[in-house]
Amino acid sequence: MKAAIQRILQQLLGYDRYLWYFTLYKLKTLRGDTNENDFFHFLSLIKENATTLDIGANLGLMSYYLAKQSKETIAFEPMPNNYEVIRKVKKRYHLDNLTLITNALGNENKEIQLILPIVNGVKKQGLSHVVDHKMTEYNDGSLYTSQCKKLDDQEELKGKQIDAIKIDVENFEYEVFKGAEQLLKRCKPIIYCELWNNQNRLDCFDYLQSLKYIPMVLQKGKLEAIQSNPSHIQNFFFIPS
Repeated sequence: MKAAIQRILQQLLGYDRYLWYFTLYKLKTLRGDTNENDFFHFLSLIKENATTLDIGANLGLMSYYLAKQSKETIAFEPMPNNYEVIRKVKKRYHLDNLTLITNALGNENKEIQLILPIVNGVKKQGLSHVVDHKMTEYNDGSLYTSQCKKLDDQEELKGKQIDAIKIDVENFEYEVFKGAEQLLKRCKPIIYCELWNNQNRLDCFDYLQSLKYIPMVLQKGKLEAIQSNPSHIQNFFFIPS
């Protein structure tokens, strides 16, 4: 039923208008969404004078809240339709401290392809991802070309103290972290990350622990360190020790 409604709305409104109206609706309802309790706990950890990154900003919902909380927020979103929505969010809500960057992030500076999956006739912008043999989940959809950079080589971040990172890049997190090694060592930001239960998750655990991060989850309103891989949990906090 949900997919049918989405398909009809995308056809009636057009894809870009659908994304915009959906974004406005979600901005009004996100705080009441219990599925986002972990994100709002992460938000509570961020100080007002912080500089934050939103990697995989999608439609800018979390960019909006990060910018409201932080001194400066830098959002990365390479998908052109999504980027245009974030640009409109920035303008509508006067988020002058929000910087938008259109390149993808990874562990190499190169040109890459991204896919906007189409599932049962519905464009799934939230599942857009880098085309890569290690993590491609959806093969049907629209392809886009983007520049990919290492976070350590991103000119906009040179000399900045990065205090917090939210990242959700659909199974490409490990590559992004590898390309951010110097930043992570220098700045030691707190990290909030959605990780599916697969090899990418295990690689992220091992890598961030090697950089002296403690993987934690939110349990009954408190962060608790984990000793194993909790298969039923997707949202993780990585706190520098």
